[in-house]
Amino acid sequence: MQLKDKTVLITGGASGIGKIMVRLALERNAKVVIWDIDKTGIDKTIKEFSTLGSITGFVVDVSNGNEIQEVAKKVKKEIGFIDVLINNAGIIVGKYFHEHTTSEINKTMDINANAPMLITSEFLNDMLQQNSGHICNIASSGGLISNPKMSVYVASKWSLIGWSDSLRIEMKQLKKNINITTIMPYYINTGMFDGVKSKIPILEPEAASLTIIKAIEKNKKMITIPGYMYRFVKIGQATMSINFFDWFAGSALGIYKTMEVFTGRKK
Repeated sequence: MQLKDKTVLITGGASGIGKIMVRLALERNAKVVIWDIDKTGIDKTIKEFSTLGSITGFVVDVSNGNEIQEVAKKVKKEIGFIDVLINNAGIIVGKYFHEHTTSEINKTMDINANAPMLITSEFLNDMLQQNSGHICNIASSGGLISNPKMSVYVASKWSLIGWSDSLRIEMKQLKKNINITTIMPYYINTGMFDGVKSKIPILEPEAASLTIIKAIEKNKKMITIPGYMYRFVKIGQATMSINFFDWFAGSALGIYKTMEVFTGRKK
């Protein structure tokens, strides 16, 4: 898919890789719509990138289903058809499961797992009617492998991956020209995962964002960043005993220790 003259909606578009993808889409002559909870961040992003092309922002709390519905109606009325939807907004609470509050669990699942489905449901019918569109869901390699101190985040991303790829198959069965891309990146150095210590290189935001945009342009179905992550996890889990895989992932690669001194983005 060529992004030129397409309307692209990016959730969480006022910071991190969302903001970079806003710029990359504008550079490809797309019309960009930002959804974010941070009005100041939206205003700054629009001011910074306004010379690149058409950019509009809407303040929305994607953990709130009613707000999603209301803002989606506003977007369709003011902007029109959404060609590309990038479900990017996400949060993480880095602690052991027993330390989580009910509010933290609900918020994580609402933003990471439920919001992409609710947002997609607001725009998918129009895509079905026009028989065109692209939906890109930013999951995580955490949706492929269990990890201590991020159990709820992992649960939300496992959910997102399962739904996203099921939706892809549904569109294929229905013979609809609507492409679904599921992205599963490793830790990205945006501030969201500050404090993470990893033997596997942490991803740079610019390169990761470019990989995502190119995946949309090439109609990729499922990709991990780095590319070897999917095969490593799937083959490892299929051929190793649980105890051996725990040793390999936890001790040899140190994945199970990456969150030990996690601090997250400073507020």
